[in-house]
Amino acid sequence: MKLLPVIDLTAYLAAMDKLDGEPSKLKEQLGTELTELCKQLAQVLSEAGAVVVKDPRCSAEENEQFIEMMERYFESPVEYKRPQERPSLHYQVGITPEKVEVPRAMVDEKLQEKVRAMCMSKESQPATLVGPDLKWRYMWSVGPRPSKTQFKELNAAPVIPEGFPGWVETMNSWGYKMMAATEVVAEMLAIGYGLPKDAFTSLMKQGPHLLGPTGSDLQSYGQEGAVLAGYHFDTHFLTIHGKSRFPGLNLWLKNGQKVEGAIPEGCLLVQAGKQMEYLTAGDCMAGLHEVIVTDKTIEAIKQAKEQNRSLWRVSSTFFAHIASDAVLKPLGHFAESPLASNYPPVYAGELMEQELTFLNLKGNEA
Repeated sequence: MKLLPVIDLTAYLAAMDKLDGEPSKLKEQLGTELTELCKQLAQVLSEAGAVVVKDPRCSAEENEQFIEMMERYFESPVEYKRPQERPSLHYQVGITPEKVEVPRAMVDEKLQEKVRAMCMSKESQPATLVGPDLKWRYMWSVGPRPSKTQFKELNAAPVIPEGFPGWVETMNSWGYKMMAATEVVAEMLAIGYGLPKDAFTSLMKQGPHLLGPTGSDLQSYGQEGAVLAGYHFDTHFLTIHGKSRFPGLNLWLKNGQKVEGAIPEGCLLVQAGKQMEYLTAGDCMAGLHEVIVTDKTIEAIKQAKEQNRSLWRVSSTFFAHIASDAVLKPLGHFAESPLASNYPPVYAGELMEQELTFLNLKGNEA
């Protein structure tokens, strides 16, 4: 399994600081090298459904600080965490306990068919699913929400755990840095795809962006092969997260090849979601992935025990969304794609609600 290339955002950020804001001069002012970098970013995301980036504004130290706080939270007693549950809001804010989220591949017949059609080798096949995910997740709202929306449940206010020092400051600090990183990536992707620079970011304004760290108890579920998050794709626009202290993330390329989701120190992993697939008429498919306990996870557990560190596997994940009341449809030249008819116009919030309802209903059946 090969590693994904790293795209450094530093030069693009520096160039953006110098631009005079005239859209017609963008290509000229960016220069050939940065334009090619944007094209490379878009190409890798389209081929792999994921790409590794380095944003100098997001340090490894801040990622570690965020993870340490979430370790303390997830280690808290179940009775402390339960009051932060909001099942009536599709768990889109607050805590989602373990064994609630159902892996899409377990209930989605179309996805199951797609996996069979790929004729994957044994080494590239997803882990066998036996039940709901073993991870917990906390959803924290980041950024302004619209004053009026058809989709109030998707734009709910954040839930704050009682008596947890530094919670709001730390969540907002990391959340806004992740949002800034996704906005830059979205700009570069638009340029790389031959669209206006703000083609994606204009649709992201007042979106229901969420900081959604997961927590998996490796003291309880640290056996090799345990499925922490089963084979699935994300429904929103882009996912971005920093390096976890425990390996285990696997990604799948368009051709069915499995790739280790290893994130170098100080870098961020970006994954495409279903909303991105819509906007590009399937040119950039939603990235398929899973999180399981591997031999590398076992080694990291051993080291954590030796160093007396937490055995909770935390992901510093952020979900960037298209605004709920914005219409999803193939943009620009993607509208001319022969596949565009597979992506009829739909409100972003409507697509999210359809997906959440489907997984909830199917999960209950399962």
